[in-house]
Amino acid sequence: MFISRIDLLNHTFSRTMRGYAPAEVDAVIKEAAMAIGDLSEEKNALEARLLQLESQLEEYRSRESTLRDTLITTQRVTADLKAAAQKEAQVLIEAAHAKAESLLNQCNQRLGRLQDEIATANRVRAQVYMQVRASLEQHLTLLNMTFMEQEAAEAAADAAPDRQAPRKPVEPTGDQTVGRTENPKQ
Repeated sequence: MFISRIDLLNHTFSRTMRGYAPAEVDAVIKEAAMAIGDLSEEKNALEARLLQLESQLEEYRSRESTLRDTLITTQRVTADLKAAAQKEAQVLIEAAHAKAESLLNQCNQRLGRLQDEIATANRVRAQVYMQVRASLEQHLTLLNMTFMEQEAAEAAADAAPDRQAPRKPVEPTGDQTVGRTENPKQ
């Protein structure tokens, strides 16, 4: 049974002969009514505070839930971004390796072609050298033969001065043999 301060103050007790002193009872009732009133106000204030705190608690729980969800989402997004970045980095590394391999193959092919060209140029140079050398040796041999024939002709002319006049050396032409002179008697 709930008794308010007003109920307690308005309540009248029946009187008996041997009862309590009415002034004391009234004083105690007044004090009890005041205490009940104070406690009732305090209870109401505490209930209001409790409602406020429960509301704040609910708000904090809501915030906590939101923060937890945000944190979990952030962790997922971070993990996804990290995985995507690692995947992209791997793709870039593989592409770089493939390009490097391709460039290396191209360089090796170019090197092979250049080495072949150098070898071919060396062979051609050696052939030209041999041909020029052979041609020079042939010309030198012809010059030596011409020179020896001229010396022989001069020696023969010096040995027999009264027999014939000195002959001039004939310049070789494409139709004549080198070192031969025409006989004027013919």
